[in-house]
Amino acid sequence: MKNIIGALVCIALLLCACNREKNTDSLQRSEPEKQGVSSKDILAFLDAVEQSGAEWHSFVLLRHGKIVAEGWWNPFSPEYRQTVYSASKTFTSTAIGFAVSEKLLSVDDKVVSFFPDLLPDTVSSNLAQMSIKNLLSMATGQESEPSRQGTGWAKGFLDFPVKYEPGTVFNYNSMATYMLSAIIQKVTGQRLLDYLTPRLFQPLGIEGAEWEISPDSINTGGWGLRVKTEDMAKLGQLYLQKGKWNGRQLLPESWIEEATSAHILQKPEITDEQRATDDWAQGYCYQMWRCRNNAYRADGAYGQYIIVMPELDAVLAVQAEVMDMQKELNIVWDYLLPAIKPESLPEDKATSDALKQRLASLKIAPPKCGNTIQPFGEGSYTFTAADGKTKNIDLSLHFEQDTCIMQWNNYTLKFGRENWVKGETDRPAPNLAPNEAAFSEFNSFNVFGTYCFTDSATLTLNLKYIETPHTERFTLVFGNDGKLAVTLTNSMSNYTNYWLALGKKVQ
Repeated sequence: MKNIIGALVCIALLLCACNREKNTDSLQRSEPEKQGVSSKDILAFLDAVEQSGAEWHSFVLLRHGKIVAEGWWNPFSPEYRQTVYSASKTFTSTAIGFAVSEKLLSVDDKVVSFFPDLLPDTVSSNLAQMSIKNLLSMATGQESEPSRQGTGWAKGFLDFPVKYEPGTVFNYNSMATYMLSAIIQKVTGQRLLDYLTPRLFQPLGIEGAEWEISPDSINTGGWGLRVKTEDMAKLGQLYLQKGKWNGRQLLPESWIEEATSAHILQKPEITDEQRATDDWAQGYCYQMWRCRNNAYRADGAYGQYIIVMPELDAVLAVQAEVMDMQKELNIVWDYLLPAIKPESLPEDKATSDALKQRLASLKIAPPKCGNTIQPFGEGSYTFTAADGKTKNIDLSLHFEQDTCIMQWNNYTLKFGRENWVKGETDRPAPNLAPNEAAFSEFNSFNVFGTYCFTDSATLTLNLKYIETPHTERFTLVFGNDGKLAVTLTNSMSNYTNYWLALGKKVQ
């Protein structure tokens, strides 16, 4: 009997393993032409990305549910998860969809009903009217976004004035999404990430997702999710398939229709001509944006996109570090949209092979040093504060062959000469929400660094936090007076200056 039970257990485990394998590899690959996508046009798209000067990190293009093109610009690669900023919001609204389907709540439920112990002494009529639907559609009636300082973010949100009648005025509000996360935790007893894991992540084969938390131990909801590019594409494909995955209806089709329809207009005052070129003026859904070309998208800062194109049966997921996000979308519309044809195309092996080679060779080129002679020989150099303003900065540089190791206080950072060198650090990554960085559950970061002496007095060190969109740059200028000026910048245009005294070589 024990042998029979043991055999049944083994069979069950094997079946579970097969199901996990099936889910993990749920997106199949196909030649572009078989799915009606032109390899030649994808190559033109890659040319346009390169010529734009913007930094794309990765993309995954699906047609008819199959990946027809995918690429990562080295040092980025498929195995890394990246912070997707406000594209997190679409995952949060998906959780609300599950909760609605499980009858745990309704979009018409009033926000105040979930937090009776956090309400202000006087509840205004506008606050009393605010519903989950208003949170979902960024129409809370608040004139600006409530701040998030210290603990009690939910109470701070409820204390914030509600100037307009909810549902009448669009105002982008990440704290509204945080409140959705807080409501999920209220009604389920689970954090948003834990609630989504068996309902969304496991069925789609999304593994290792991470999400920042607030001081109140609630997933931030509106930002802070870290997933792979292919994971983003899977969510887009789930929406394209009206909530169905591998033959199973995960979310009701009616919810998908409701969640992807426009519920409020962002810029009612602009002209039709202006609206025709603005992908942020096509209408706002449930934590998603309508796009031109009858598409819709999840949208995160610096160009994190999940673009769903129902009329073309296509999905595009993008991770990037882009300042001009409209320009990024324009490249998609101008080059990828024409690449997608109604029917399959004749085989074009030569162009398809050229596309594969191009995709395999994508890279973010490290700065070139040219003929500049490196002024520092091999060995270690230390620097100390040179004025009363710079405090608690200990800096040392160690040069060995084509590697520079920088010691910045307690952090050790490694850089390759004209080459990306991998490292790991617990130095906090740049973050759009620096006040919340302390509440992140990300304790360490994979980084890639490169350095170059751009002239005999200037050392530039670039550090890519590979699991975020961001680059940090250290520019060290060595003066004739023995002083060292250090400027630290990142992709959010934040900068800090330090003035250090040139130390001596450590023997």
